[in-house]
Amino acid sequence: MLRHREFLKLWVGQAVSASGSAITAVAMPLVAVVTLGASPVEIGVLSALTVVPHLVFGLPAGVWVSRVSRRRVMIAADVGRAVLLGSVPVLSAVGLLRIEHLYVVAVLAGVLTLLSDTASMTLLPALVPRASLMQANSASMLNQTVASTTGPSIAGVLTQVASAPFAIAVDALSFLASAVASFLIKEPPVPALAPGRYRLLGGLRELFGSPVLSALTLSATIASLAGAAQAPLVVLYLVRDLHWPPLLVGVAITVAGVAAVVGTLVAPAYSRRLGMGRAYVSGQLLASLAGAVLASGWLPLVLLAQMVAGLGMSLYGVPQRTLRQALVPEHLLAQVTATWRTLVIGGQTVGALAGGLAATYLGVRATLLLSCAGMLAGVAVAARSPLRSQATAELGCL
Repeated sequence: MLRHREFLKLWVGQAVSASGSAITAVAMPLVAVVTLGASPVEIGVLSALTVVPHLVFGLPAGVWVSRVSRRRVMIAADVGRAVLLGSVPVLSAVGLLRIEHLYVVAVLAGVLTLLSDTASMTLLPALVPRASLMQANSASMLNQTVASTTGPSIAGVLTQVASAPFAIAVDALSFLASAVASFLIKEPPVPALAPGRYRLLGGLRELFGSPVLSALTLSATIASLAGAAQAPLVVLYLVRDLHWPPLLVGVAITVAGVAAVVGTLVAPAYSRRLGMGRAYVSGQLLASLAGAVLASGWLPLVLLAQMVAGLGMSLYGVPQRTLRQALVPEHLLAQVTATWRTLVIGGQTVGALAGGLAATYLGVRATLLLSCAGMLAGVAVAARSPLRSQATAELGCL
């Protein structure tokens, strides 16, 4: 992918901002807890507000991004997030920071992230030939997996050495660097389309108008909702149920991150060998089984579950992105991307709430098994559809 200069600029910007965002994902709750003394309810609200914009603004975001320069959207979103996040350490330094301010930052930054991610994922297929699309998506996902693996550790070091607000200041600077990288991109012309075609539900019609895309959407939505019920409980399960020390919990999380990085690197070859449809189904199956293995409670199997979860996530993530980009016309890609995020990411709010309630009344171990069953239901939808036989060569994404 180093041969594609415009994609390389996009990739560098994504890498920088993803690293900063991974730091803030840890530092923001630390600011709320350590600096402001937030309650568990306030932490839950803060977490939910980062996802709510996908539910509320997802469909309009796709329509709007379809009309304008994707590069300009990314620049504006990066600058906006830099200002928002930069306000946290400034207000903290002068003693004016309040939990309500973090709520506002979480919502507005969530809206800008929605717009930026929609624009960047729409721009990516325009910067590389179709034959390089899978490699480009693998490289793009590599940013996220590396950032999510190293970000928490970096956030911990920055918080320990300086403070949690200082760690957020690092993220603010990362967005400014990302804005510079986006500014340097030479964007191809935005596809022209008659205004009447920019309908709010255009993304839904495109996703559910194709047997392959509809199966992909239903499968991913179901699995994401069930997975969101499981993900927040992993650390709680390891600490309270298994009584693991913090060091061992960190090892388990790192194992998942390293496996995700490896999965991202091998995903293109894996998809070429099996075909994108089978690669998606098998990767999703691996990720779905992790909850059942985790519930065993035996240390070697818990580490194996973490490895399988990280590996499976990457093995299905790369073909899933590539399938959407290859099957959706370019002029509808922004709407489809935003609609996808509304369903798959926005639905995680419901999944996380359901997981918390189930863990309260049924116990964490039972909830892990239930969420595993839910994720397997998503696998079954994909496995029993035309998606399973979707070949890589048919799409020209070799």
